[in-house]
Amino acid sequence: MESNELIVCRDAALGYEGRAVLTGLNLSVSAGDYLCVVGDNGSGKSTLMKGLLGLLSPMAGSIDRAAELKNGAIGYLPQQTQAQKDFPATVYEVVLSGFLNQKGFRFFYTAAQKTAALQAIGKLGILELKDRCYRDLSGGQQQRTLLARALCAASRLLILDEPVTGLDPAAAQDLYKTLRYLNEKEGMAVVMVTHDLRSALENAQTVLHIGKTSWFYGKVEEYLQSPEGRRFRKEEQ
Repeated sequence: MESNELIVCRDAALGYEGRAVLTGLNLSVSAGDYLCVVGDNGSGKSTLMKGLLGLLSPMAGSIDRAAELKNGAIGYLPQQTQAQKDFPATVYEVVLSGFLNQKGFRFFYTAAQKTAALQAIGKLGILELKDRCYRDLSGGQQQRTLLARALCAASRLLILDEPVTGLDPAAAQDLYKTLRYLNEKEGMAVVMVTHDLRSALENAQTVLHIGKTSWFYGKVEEYLQSPEGRRFRKEEQ
């Protein structure tokens, strides 16, 4: 791997119980990248996320990760379940839990971790909400809280699964602005699965389109001129 590469997939196949869902997967995520993953329902986007996170081992080929990511130092923002939306904890407690994988055998969080959690809350513009109960927040506020939590776990990579689902247009745009800031100003690489193609392409640098019969992987400008890009735009209209 090159020094700036975080994840590299080489002819990888991913699937379950001996049946491949994705084959011939070749892509790389480097420091500061912004990759948008789109595709039809059932095309394998969730399977890809599991592979990138290290939750699913490739059936063939390889998925290599930078050393710093091998200990779980990836900020992951999954889709929320209803039970998670009703979680009875404060914003600060939820964000601080992003450090759970780093606690080791310590019973308490360190002072540095508590400070970092407050800094993440501040970056997301929700410092005034830190003592509020998570389940009493709006959808947009909950997503910002979970993104702050993901920042606590992340070193240089955020992986997000449909982060604007269920948000009103204003909250969705606020979230996109925050992601753009983290990507451009803080150098955080972003990998995002989304159906909100129009807004996602305004921010992304690279697109992976997983189709049932064809794939595309390349720059946004190239995607918009490709058969996959034109077809997908028509479906979104």
